[in-house]
Amino acid sequence: MPEELTYKNDLRMRVLFVFKRVCQFQEQEHRQPMGKVVMARCVREWLYIVGIAAFALFAILHARVYADWPNRPITIIVHFAPGGANDLLGRLIAAELSPVLHQSVIVVNRPGANGNIGVEAAAHAAPDGYTLLVASGSALVNPSLRKVPYDLEKDFVPVAYLGASPNVILTSSKSGIDNIDDLIAKAKAQPGKYTFGTPGVGSTPHMAMELLMASASIRLVHVPFSGLGPAVTAMLQGTTDLTAVTVAGVMGYINAGTARALLQTGKEPWPELPDVPTIEKAGIKDAASETVQIVLAPAGTPEEILDQLEKEIVAIMQRPDVRDRMLKAGFRTAPEGRDYLRARLKSELAVWKNVAERAGLAEK
Repeated sequence: MPEELTYKNDLRMRVLFVFKRVCQFQEQEHRQPMGKVVMARCVREWLYIVGIAAFALFAILHARVYADWPNRPITIIVHFAPGGANDLLGRLIAAELSPVLHQSVIVVNRPGANGNIGVEAAAHAAPDGYTLLVASGSALVNPSLRKVPYDLEKDFVPVAYLGASPNVILTSSKSGIDNIDDLIAKAKAQPGKYTFGTPGVGSTPHMAMELLMASASIRLVHVPFSGLGPAVTAMLQGTTDLTAVTVAGVMGYINAGTARALLQTGKEPWPELPDVPTIEKAGIKDAASETVQIVLAPAGTPEEILDQLEKEIVAIMQRPDVRDRMLKAGFRTAPEGRDYLRARLKSELAVWKNVAERAGLAEK
């Protein structure tokens, strides 16, 4: 007889033997011959034993999975095209996590549909600790605008809050638009003439522009792109008159003089842009906004893995060299753990729902 069949038969005999012993114990315990009542007790006892064994086996396998993690490359999904804060942070975390975890960490850009394609891909990934999502504010805005193929609070679990960037309105140094007052005056004189690009419909820069238009009573034409990089390139080439993006990723253009910053949307002035007015200084009230960056994992990812990822990512973002590097790139680090991010998610979703309704962008 083949060895495999011998093993299966032997295992079957062992299972039957244990079941028989359980039934014999029930007969002796209740001093009754085998009947329906004793058989029912026997089956219940047997199922109880099987349940305990299954739970013990699950615990052993679970511990083994965590003990071996990570034994293959980890993927970080970035839901926008290369060039923006989202991509910059994804690559920073990948580069710094790899030596800490002694495993390769790769970045995969999945742009499209204002980031929804990448977020959906991460939501459907196996919850085994090998897929992470570095998400920007657009992932928090999109649910307030339309039906999306994911639920941030049900399909994901928090890993870490990284920080935020204010949004900034830029124009080419050759555009002839000198400052925010000049833009508003020109836009009022010629409604619908001037165009502005953003990283996508419903991105936080787009929402900031909608609030600006509503508050300043001007009409600009929105041209959405698949990320910060394409939006900035179009503005520099003169395809669009303006672009609204996060500060992160565009400081180089501003410092080089090829792009001019007209307005920043944070409540406080960005350290690198002391002469650029904030949205409140420009006379627009209750419209301050910024683009947050967070790390999420698919729901069901083991707690032990989440704990380790939280610890390592927060430690990376707290390093002075990382903080200084990101500040120069236009991103203010403010790392926090899972509990903070869970509460922040709720508040951000509520804020952007209110903004979408105020700007008349929410789908009916």
